[in-house]
Amino acid sequence: MSIYRDKAPPQREVLICSGLDPSGGAGFIADTRVVAALGARPVGVVTALTVQNTLGVSAVQPCDAEIVGAQLASLLGDVEVHGVKLGLLGSPQVAKEIAYGLDLTAAPVVWDPVAAPSRGRVIFDAEAFDEMLKLLSPHLRLITPNLIELGLFAGEEIRDREHAVKAARALAERIGTCDVLVKGGHDDGEQAIDLLVMETRVEEFAGARIGGEDVHGTGCALSSAIATHLAHGVDIVNACRQAKELVAAQIAAAVRPGRGAPAVV
Repeated sequence: MSIYRDKAPPQREVLICSGLDPSGGAGFIADTRVVAALGARPVGVVTALTVQNTLGVSAVQPCDAEIVGAQLASLLGDVEVHGVKLGLLGSPQVAKEIAYGLDLTAAPVVWDPVAAPSRGRVIFDAEAFDEMLKLLSPHLRLITPNLIELGLFAGEEIRDREHAVKAARALAERIGTCDVLVKGGHDDGEQAIDLLVMETRVEEFAGARIGGEDVHGTGCALSSAIATHLAHGVDIVNACRQAKELVAAQIAAAVRPGRGAPAVV
């Protein structure tokens, strides 16, 4: 019997559904690293395979939707999860199976929609976003587009803060009960400002830009951290704030596994 039994926090399981980046800088491998680092236990399924390294992405192949669905049904019929992170989904068919699987849990779901990679000419989920959003909307607690993705989903370039808030509210209305975290890392201001757009207010998270080089996997790390904080019972505002602080610290200590871009983990 452990002497720490009464002091140990309850175990929290976080479900990850995201694509596989073989370099480990983003996607499923990075997601599991972040979840584990924050004291939860990652479980999950890979939604898509990619051909990529630190220099960029050259191909993407969605996983078989029926297999993804069977994996989720088996997993969620056995393991209780306390938070969910969705990333690259790969196809509407995979999104449909994930939506079916999420019927088996009431855990908060964070979706980091991946429209396209920062490096590479392949398309990820941009073309099927509307269909995926319709399938997943009943389950979403938070969606985390960056400014470029928000503009793609809104059908127009985001010009300023007010425009971003308006577009985020319009996106939230399409979903229902969901908050939108607009990531400002792709903006060119002196600070990286994220906006948490909720039904009745907007929370702003500002941080100094660190370095002059794009770091791979920041969006994956941020959404995985938020999902993990929510699994631990942290409220949405503090979950976003603490996740941003984590990502800032990881950017400052970014790793360089290959000849291309540095990675957040």
